[in-house]
Amino acid sequence: MTRRSDRVRSSRSGTAAGEGDSPSAITDKQARALAREEERARVKRSRRKALVIALAVVVVVVGSAALVYFTPLLSVRTIAVAGASSVSEQEILDRLDVPVGLPLVRVDTATAAQRVATIPALATVRVQRKYPSTVQVTVEERVPVAFFDSPDGTHLLDSTGVDFAIAPPPPGVVRLVTDNPVFGDLVTKDALAVLDTLPPLLRDQAGELRASTLSDISILLLDGRTVVWGSKDDSERKAAVAIALLSQPGQIFDVSSPDLPTTK
Repeated sequence: MTRRSDRVRSSRSGTAAGEGDSPSAITDKQARALAREEERARVKRSRRKALVIALAVVVVVVGSAALVYFTPLLSVRTIAVAGASSVSEQEILDRLDVPVGLPLVRVDTATAAQRVATIPALATVRVQRKYPSTVQVTVEERVPVAFFDSPDGTHLLDSTGVDFAIAPPPPGVVRLVTDNPVFGDLVTKDALAVLDTLPPLLRDQAGELRASTLSDISILLLDGRTVVWGSKDDSERKAAVAIALLSQPGQIFDVSSPDLPTTK
């Protein structure tokens, strides 16, 4: 009796266990499906969030661009000019041609600088935007080192030979006498190169620079004496020899051959 009842209990117990396994298996499938649904929903939410952020960025960028380009918030209110002395500030502003009130970002600095650079007396021009509302113009004027006489007046030249003004020569500027005193002329270029290499002791005594050919350059001093220079070659050596010779009597000091100088 005992064994039979045990078998019955065992059979019932096994049936109960088998019936319990089936609901557990269905629950796992449902859990996996639910997890998949939740993942898809999460991905959709992430995509919607990314789209909203992207649209917000676009709105901010477009709004900022509109603010910069089309509103007076960052517009030109001040134009500052630095480096000008002989050239009037008004002439520079007229050539700059940048209106007050123009959005600063729309100022074409390169083109504006080119317009200002058409003023002959200016060697360099730089135009910059200075936020929030300033255009900065920085110029460097040409420095006259020589002049030549012409029927229309006295022309000033800088060290490169640019003829940039008709005006009375400032003190210390040397008269240049050549056949063709224009920018690009080789004789003029070499004569100015000689002038540029003169040490102050000799440069301060120079009153006139004469050049008929590339090898026939001479310097007329303020006291009437003449230094025959020859070509521009070996100018530093020639300058040292000339300074030594000028302490001696004479009117003409020839240093065209610095190793064999002569005095007359």
